[in-house]
Amino acid sequence: MAWPKTRAEPELLGMAPSSAVRLTPRTRAPRGQSQGCCYHIRVPHIPDSNPPRALRTVFLDRDGVLNRKLPEGRYISSPSLFQPLPGVPSAIARLNRAGIRVLVVTNQRGIALGHYTVADVNAIHAAFQNALKAHGAHVDAFYFCPHDKEQCNCRKPLPGLYKHAVKDFPDVSGQTSAMVGDSWSDIEFGRRLGMTTVFIDINPELQKPGAESAREMADLNAASLPEAVDTLLAHPTPAGDPQHASL
Repeated sequence: MAWPKTRAEPELLGMAPSSAVRLTPRTRAPRGQSQGCCYHIRVPHIPDSNPPRALRTVFLDRDGVLNRKLPEGRYISSPSLFQPLPGVPSAIARLNRAGIRVLVVTNQRGIALGHYTVADVNAIHAAFQNALKAHGAHVDAFYFCPHDKEQCNCRKPLPGLYKHAVKDFPDVSGQTSAMVGDSWSDIEFGRRLGMTTVFIDINPELQKPGAESAREMADLNAASLPEAVDTLLAHPTPAGDPQHASL
């Protein structure tokens, strides 16, 4: 398979500052965790030897890519509801072994709607990270937006989560990154930043509106994260169309 030409990475200019979120005692983030436009947990990462490929970072959506997605209107509010999809731990382990950074970026509007808290999301991610250890795998950092629609600049497809990742990992670049997701907002997020985009074609009954457009927009299509990783590791040069690299 031949990759399209690499996109140029846009400058992150002209973005309105995020609205701050006041955390109640029930939703307060753990000490040391950002309380700005989004929340994240970063784990220590000892880089492997440089991988023999241009791809350096893979951004992953969460629900529908890493774990079973619930029907629209239902929310994953506890670790017991988070069910990793088959092959996901081993797929992440393969990226780890290749020296490719793995970052999760996810919209968690259910926090703003009161269905669960920041602490609940942190617990879900901590449990998943612990489960990955059994497979010799890890996620380098989790980033999530807790806001409702049109309330911030970190809800995908806006670039706030990417900007937080760049603060934590200054060598992150859209030109050397891929975005893997199952919705229009995921693919548009990656396109705006000049990333390779991979659409995960999940059960149509669970797809959000815009899935057909996302499928057509994406550089690549896959049935699952393991299949996406197969393709990303087999082709060393990130894909992309320069005309899509704009904010």
